[in-house]
Amino acid sequence: MGSPPMIDGAFARWLAARAGQALLDLRSELGFADAAALKSAGDKVSHDLIRTELATWRPGDAVLSEEDEGSRSAGSVSRLDADRVWIVDPLDGTREFSEEGRSDWAVHVALWARNSPTPHGLVAGAVGLPAQHRVLGTDYPPAYPPMTLEAATAGGGRTIRLAASRSRPPVFLTDLAEDVGAHLVPMGSAGAKIAAVITGEVDAYIHAGGQYEWDSAAPVAVATATGLHASRIDGSALRYNEADPRLPDLLVCRKDLASRLLAALQEHSK
Repeated sequence: MGSPPMIDGAFARWLAARAGQALLDLRSELGFADAAALKSAGDKVSHDLIRTELATWRPGDAVLSEEDEGSRSAGSVSRLDADRVWIVDPLDGTREFSEEGRSDWAVHVALWARNSPTPHGLVAGAVGLPAQHRVLGTDYPPAYPPMTLEAATAGGGRTIRLAASRSRPPVFLTDLAEDVGAHLVPMGSAGAKIAAVITGEVDAYIHAGGQYEWDSAAPVAVATATGLHASRIDGSALRYNEADPRLPDLLVCRKDLASRLLAALQEHSK
């Protein structure tokens, strides 16, 4: 792919694409007979590539990565004192990555900056969807997504499509979906689910019950650049590069659905 672009958003896209291609190559090389080995190799190959390129092209920046235990700890002074921190998930959705035919896994590359004017502090990001052959990035954010066909034709938008974890959806989500007239759409990785909101394949994504900054930083950067709503499920701001990287819940949705979904969350997530 040659030398990377120097502008951060384009660099994030380049890096997500490179890591994504390496993961596709690994899938082809190893096959799917040993899921555990494929998962482990995928995490390592993508992490090593991303860390190497960041060390080469952004040597003054700190890194927070799911696969780097030192950067995850609350005592990681290097990133907490840094002005710029790359928040990466080298392979979001290892389970889906290890299953033949699944495309709902992703590569996350985001940049947090201390001088950002936004509460979340994210200034650049890219979500690679290698098996879908696309990268969504803040350098060229997609247009604001159209309402899904179901919502647009269901009398005032009563029926919406709500992305949900295929393995660990929040316990309250079924009741909430019934309350707001939503159809649940099971999907794999967090990045794939938020990407589906960004592209208009679904109208919202709600998660509660455990995630970390790297699970959402890049997708949230792209979603907010697109103009979508992104917050905690209580409506408070998402914040990144915190001492504790746990960020257990979030809502990403069309802005016209935000107040309705937040009101339902207040009722159902107690």
